[in-house]
Amino acid sequence: MKLPYLPNHDEPSFFDFLSQHYPGLTLGRTGAGALANLQDPSRTGSPLSVPHATTVLAIKYQQGVVIAGDRRATEGFQIADRRIEKVFKIDDYSAMAIAGAAGPCIEMAKLFQTELEHYEKLEGMPLSCEGKANKLGQMVKANLPMVFQGLVVMPLYVGYDLKRAEGRIFKYDITGGRYEESDYHAIGSGGKDARNTMREHFQRQLPEAEALKLALMSLYNAADDDVGTGGPDLVRGIYPTAKYVTAQGIADVPDDRIRAVFDGLIATRRSKET
Repeated sequence: MKLPYLPNHDEPSFFDFLSQHYPGLTLGRTGAGALANLQDPSRTGSPLSVPHATTVLAIKYQQGVVIAGDRRATEGFQIADRRIEKVFKIDDYSAMAIAGAAGPCIEMAKLFQTELEHYEKLEGMPLSCEGKANKLGQMVKANLPMVFQGLVVMPLYVGYDLKRAEGRIFKYDITGGRYEESDYHAIGSGGKDARNTMREHFQRQLPEAEALKLALMSLYNAADDDVGTGGPDLVRGIYPTAKYVTAQGIADVPDDRIRAVFDGLIATRRSKET
């Protein structure tokens, strides 16, 4: 059906509407002059330097999936932001974490939220978990022109599939290729270090508390070896963020619970070093 505020568009995809009528607002589309400046830094007087988000991860457990990310954004060899949010609620049963160029990453998360809300309003029902993962892949593919300019967007998508009654984890490559992970995954500059920790300690059907502990321990170990990943900042009270994705919806993990887990991890680490 046609809507009064979208008289020239009767499809359920808001992203397709932007692509057809306002291509400059979609990911990966920008003016020729801007692209030339990105490709030739001499035109702007300095190399392109943008904040980058780093390590995010997801782990399956008994009730669903826990998704978490550190809070640091880097710009070259400097810290651009200590409190950046990398984990976003997309709709009632899905969440997304971001790694890559911070600005385009956050823009993609917001556009994905709008896309799913728009679809549900027009169709009267939400997209399936598989459909949401496919739609995100299309957005990643649309960003491909900017990848060649260094503005990479790497999302990690998790959703609770109501039909299959299980949590699911999807990763992507820069061309929009979509791949499902069976147990856990991590991306970003510290992704390899985080995956090593998860590989060593992961067990199927983990209880919720153990899954959260493993997620935070993986981020903690990644921060030990990767300068782009932020660990717990005890002075400023800055800790990674995490969300649960279950049949009951999306739930934020309270800061005091995350702090308690890190207190235990730090105490254990100190006892081994003395």
